[in-house]
Amino acid sequence: MADTAVRPQDPEKAHEAATAPADPSPSPRIDVPLVTDKLLGTWADVRRTAREMIKDPAFWQEPGLTHHDHRERVFQQLKKLVAHNSIARAFPAEYGGESNNGGNLASFEELVFADPSLQIKAGVQWGLFTSAIYQLGTKKHWDKWLRGAISLEIPGAFAMTETGHGSDVAAIGTTATYDPETEEFVIHTPFRGAWKDYLGNAAVHGRAATVFAQLITGGVNYGVHCFFVPIRDDEGFLPGVGGEDDGVKGGLNGIDNGRLHFDQVRVPRENLLNRYGDVAADGTYSSPIASPGRRFFTMLGALVQGRVSLDGSATNAAALALNIAVTYGNQRRQFAGATGAETVLMDYGKHQRRLLPLIATTYAQAFAHDELLQKFHGVFGGETDTEQNREDLETLAAALKPLSTWNALDTIQEAREACGGAGFLAENRLVSLHQDLDVYATFEGDNNVLLQLVGKRLLADYAKQFKGKDSKELAAFVVGQTAGKVFHGAGLRQLGQAVADLGQVARSVELGLRAKDQHELLTGRVQQMVADVAGRLRNASKLGPEDAAALFNENQVELLEASRAHGELLQWEAFTDIVASIEDADTREVLGWLRDLFGLTLIEKHLAWYLIHGRLSGQRASAVTRYIDRLCRRLRPHAPDLVDAFGHAPEHVRAPIASGAERLRQEEAAAHYAALAASGEAPAKEKKPAKR
Repeated sequence: MADTAVRPQDPEKAHEAATAPADPSPSPRIDVPLVTDKLLGTWADVRRTAREMIKDPAFWQEPGLTHHDHRERVFQQLKKLVAHNSIARAFPAEYGGESNNGGNLASFEELVFADPSLQIKAGVQWGLFTSAIYQLGTKKHWDKWLRGAISLEIPGAFAMTETGHGSDVAAIGTTATYDPETEEFVIHTPFRGAWKDYLGNAAVHGRAATVFAQLITGGVNYGVHCFFVPIRDDEGFLPGVGGEDDGVKGGLNGIDNGRLHFDQVRVPRENLLNRYGDVAADGTYSSPIASPGRRFFTMLGALVQGRVSLDGSATNAAALALNIAVTYGNQRRQFAGATGAETVLMDYGKHQRRLLPLIATTYAQAFAHDELLQKFHGVFGGETDTEQNREDLETLAAALKPLSTWNALDTIQEAREACGGAGFLAENRLVSLHQDLDVYATFEGDNNVLLQLVGKRLLADYAKQFKGKDSKELAAFVVGQTAGKVFHGAGLRQLGQAVADLGQVARSVELGLRAKDQHELLTGRVQQMVADVAGRLRNASKLGPEDAAALFNENQVELLEASRAHGELLQWEAFTDIVASIEDADTREVLGWLRDLFGLTLIEKHLAWYLIHGRLSGQRASAVTRYIDRLCRRLRPHAPDLVDAFGHAPEHVRAPIASGAERLRQEEAAAHYAALAASGEAPAKEKKPAKR
């Protein structure tokens, strides 16, 4: 295919050709710019600025590079981000920033359109390494290292994960033992499993690392703390520091992931990032947080932005894949239909079923993410920074990040298959996008481990409902449990405003499947699953440690499923809030259908549960599938508008099959056959043998 098919010399014409519907959409039709604003969310202007910046081809992923060349290209791209002043928004003005935490993540999430390797390497440098200095250090550390980290004068690694311990950070093996005679910490990895691993910037570019280690002073282990440790100079590794290159990975090969180990490496006492724990010159330990457990989780919570940003960037990646697949499916024709003309792929029921629910899910994720980002901004900006809000933020991020990263992988794969062989070509980006996004499901917290964190919070909040109640009150509570009782979990539904008056925006032709019924079914499932697990774990406190652990393990799968259902409920509620906020009647109606498609798709996925637990009759259950099919047919003409509303320019898409080239090919083929028929020279079709 000619390069001119994808190069955006004429973006307006290319985009128009790529997104124009095959047939005129019936009334109603969405207001695309309005929906784009809703999808871009609170920091829409910041996102647009970032998208304008990455229209520059210098930021784009270049297919076919060796991993060494890809790494160097991405490192140079980091320098361009600094030159554009696009990475300091989260930091104070004194250090060149804007104290705009939400806007900083919004801008960062847009880099996935340029190259996921660029996004994640930027995340390593500024979202992890630099943020550790800022969030875990104090002003003396900021004055010493923050400007250099922001400007990229100090490229850094974030050395938390070890070969032997990933999600279980509390059990890491690296130690930092204080020596009061020299007032130094001795950083040491005592065995191979304690090597720091999978670290961006470790293999080539890093000059320093924020190293997480067990702080030992006076013979007492005070748990995991973070230390600033120089690792390289112009000649290579510093004395006592060693490492290896992780080499080629399954994706994200523009990042120089590697391993680090330390052999009795000494750093000054002041290199302890001491916001939450400090050691005096004589070795005395002190902390503003007395509880070791709460201190540990507070330190990790200060770095929650990684999970928040992955939720948003995974949603962006899913939107990009859907743009490519729907655009191509709305132009590509295959198999003659009843009229004799070949049928557009999007007109096939299966194609609608495979892509339209994914559009609905991605919309739900985008709306929920913006509310999560608002909560993050409030907490990290100090406006709503309370212990309760930090706990809520951590739980919400842990609930939403697994859903969006898993959905991104499912969506990209479905989009790839929906584009057939064309989707498998590297130039159309879907294969490389899947490879690059694969690890999103396990870094910044393995998804299943994060859902377990959510589950424990749900159980704790469920138990609070019974605290202090006498037997009469408990009996009344049990009697009051119904399928329609809403369960949010003691404050976890704090993303945004309360759910709107659902009856005003409900669009349904099936009795019992209106918005309020979807809400009851989704909340009822969360409530029942949490109550069931809580009931089975009720006697765990009376058991010995081994038996209690075995009992929890028996219920782990269902607890994780309850956590996932809770996250899906949050997304549905966020979608409903947006629908209710839209004044344009046509847009509200179409997005109401899309919200219904999201909710009913969730219910269909768990139909067995609803039937087993008597929440749906067999007749009502079969109506769910029929209504989804009808919604897909109703939404099919709107598919181009719905993906157009993601707001991608041709420079963001960069896939030949989504450039308008397929429509030109189809028009050329149609013109050829029309001219052939008009010429009277078309060959006659072979006659079928007469039946005997």
